[in-house]
Amino acid sequence: MAVDPLLKQAQGVWETLAAAPVSFPPAGGLSVVASPASQIAPPSWAGMVVLGESALVTTTTDREAQVLRRILAGLPTGSLTSSEAVRPVLPVTEMLGPAILGYVSRAGFRPAPASRSVERLAPGHRDLMALVKSVPSEDAGESGMDGITSAAFVVRRGADVVAAAGFQAWPSAAAHLCVLTAPGERGRGLARQVASAAVAQAFADGLLPQWRARPMASRNVARALGFRELGIQLSIRLDQEELLRLES
Repeated sequence: MAVDPLLKQAQGVWETLAAAPVSFPPAGGLSVVASPASQIAPPSWAGMVVLGESALVTTTTDREAQVLRRILAGLPTGSLTSSEAVRPVLPVTEMLGPAILGYVSRAGFRPAPASRSVERLAPGHRDLMALVKSVPSEDAGESGMDGITSAAFVVRRGADVVAAAGFQAWPSAAAHLCVLTAPGERGRGLARQVASAAVAQAFADGLLPQWRARPMASRNVARALGFRELGIQLSIRLDQEELLRLES
């Protein structure tokens, strides 16, 4: 079977984030590793990523890894990031996701038509932060806009920034896209416009653009720009006592 270079790049990002000597297995396989320093999930959580048809899971201790390896091996790879499949077999107390992971190559990138003036601002610029503060906290957190390391690419209405995009520089030369539009300005193509500029900058910097999203509207913007949905990420917090009871 031919190797998908975009998929291999994406897998390399998450193998680096695992912070342990681990690789995605062949299609249909599962790799589980103990890695307290993993960046796939919050500290002390288990992180699951399915890319293509193979899965990578990190957790904190070897004991937890053994339990997860045994239990998750009984599930189809494609269901490992499904809350409906995971909750019945593991003592989950909190969950983040699942979120879709999208990637785009230079050849596959479809830039948005230049129909509006896109301005470039420094990360943390007061006008950008005014947009972040103006939206619901859940939207602001989902966007990650206050953590971008790139310039912000914005569209204004009058003096106000109403749409913005940038990216966070991740390990393994990845650019994690962050996009935010004011609620009253959504559905007008602004997200696509600013995100297109951010993706172009990521390519100029030699980075792999990554789009992580849950809402369908965000996924549709990514698809319009040529992103391919290659995987899913899920983070779970486990009841440690209950988990270790499953050892036997």
